[in-house]
Formats: sequence, structure tokens, C-alpha cells
Amino acid sequence: MTAVIIDGKAVAEQVRQDWKVRADALKAKGILPGLAVIIVGDNPASRVYVRNKVKACHDLGLHSELIELPDDTTEEMLLSRITHLNENPDIHGILVQLPLPEQIDVDKVLETISPEKDVDGFHLYNLGALVVGNTVFPPCTPFGVMAMLKHINAEISGKNAVVVGRSNIVGKPMALMLLQESATVSICTSRTQDLAFYTKIADILVVATGKAQMISGDMVKPGAIVIDVGINRTDDGKLVGDVDFDSVKEVAGYITPVPGGVGPMTITMLVANTIMAAEAMHGNDD
Repeated sequence: MTAVIIDGKAVAEQVRQDWKVRADALKAKGILPGLAVIIVGDNPASRVYVRNKVKACHDLGLHSELIELPDDTTEEMLLSRITHLNENPDIHGILVQLPLPEQIDVDKVLETISPEKDVDGFHLYNLGALVVGNTVFPPCTPFGVMAMLKHINAEISGKNAVVVGRSNIVGKPMALMLLQESATVSICTSRTQDLAFYTKIADILVVATGKAQMISGDMVKPGAIVIDVGINRTDDGKLVGDVDFDSVKEVAGYITPVPGGVGPMTITMLVANTIMAAEAMHGNDD
């Protein structure tokens, strides 16, 4: 068996076109969805991510503002900028690119963003609402994974889903979203004993640990759907995921590549959340 490769770029393009219809409907009523992206400092990787997010907005005809702040920006200055954006009616979504310089408390920053503009889905309100299946904005990466599963018509209800990784950004919300679809969900961590025991029973395996190629083919159930959220750079400069792609693709039914898998979906769902924020702010009535 050789797995079907889920082309994240192709899926993202299709999903973006679906959301463009909703964005165009807003623009027809004189409403232009707007996203503000704040970057503090000169982290090269962050700059790439920010540039791609701004480009995604432009490609769909959305308004975007890139706010670049120096590395020595104080916490008070950043919180002040966020507060002004909260009050700006032309901005529907606010994203602060992480990581932040050490003088800034990340939790304070995320809690200062209005829940109605928290298009990253990191505010405690939105994370808490996710527990009861009623979040306004799902975190973008798990949201993107769910969109990929929908794209391949994956059966989720009643299936064994295993999430390797427990971060607040991916692991925990991913597990909650799968649970909401009636999967039987297990969360594994770096301290899980006999990790392979769990990964081998997974019909749907989502890996988000930041450990390069830790999941090998002998740890995967034949025919499983394997979603690789990780992105790591090897010593020779190659980008690889948390899954050993070459061995796992010979066992799995579906697999996402790195790069070109989940990454494009994360940015796409950020745009989707921004459009939803504009719809919510202005109402959905024609």
C-alpha cells in the first residue's frame, strides 16, 4: 500500500475559493474584512509567516495591515497598539505573531486581544468555548486539519483518533475538535509509555511534537490517516515533519507532506476566521 498524499496547497486553494464567496458577499454590502498583523522584532521565520499571511489576505481581496515593531518594544506599548486595534471598526481580526521578546508577557498580550477579533483562536474565551463545542474562532491549525479531513471525506465518528502533542495551539484544541465529531480520542505526550501502542490503534493520527521524524512506519496502523503538523530543519537544511514520511507512506492510507501539507491550511483558516469575524460584527443578514 502507498498512501494517498493530501496536497495541502491544492486543498487550501479550494477552501479559499469557498471563503472568497463569503468575502465577496460582504464587500457587496460595503464591508471589507480587515486583518491586522503585528510582528515584534526581526525573527526571520516570523517574517516569512507574516508575509504569507498578509499575501493570503491580498489574494482574496481583504484589507490587511502589517504593524512592525522594534525588538525593544515594551509590553505597555504593544498592549496599547492592540487596544487601539480593538476599537478600530475597520479591523475585524488581530494577530500577534509569536514568539515575542522576553520582556513581553505572551498571556497578557493574548488576553488583551478582543475575543471578537481573536482570529488566531488563542484567547482564553475561545479556548474555553472550544471545550463545550461553541468556540467563535477555532485555532487555525486544528481548524485546517479538520478541513483537510472533510476534504477527503474522512469518517471521524466512532473512529480512534490519536493526537501526539499537547500544546494549547495544536494538541489540546485538535483533540477537542475531533471529540466534537464523536471520535474516540487519545492524547499522547513525551512521557507516554509505549507510544507505539497508541499510534498503532489510530484510524486518524495527528502528530504535533516538534521532534523530527519521530513516527515511523512500524508505529502506524495500515490504512490510517496520518496528519503531520510538525516542521523541523535537519542538519543539512532539509525541512521534515514529525513523521518519517518515506516509511509511513508505505503503510498509511492518507498522509500529509512537509512542506506543503498542513502549513497552507493554517494560513487559509486564519483568513476564514477573519471573514467570520467580519460577518459576526456586521451581521449575516442581506
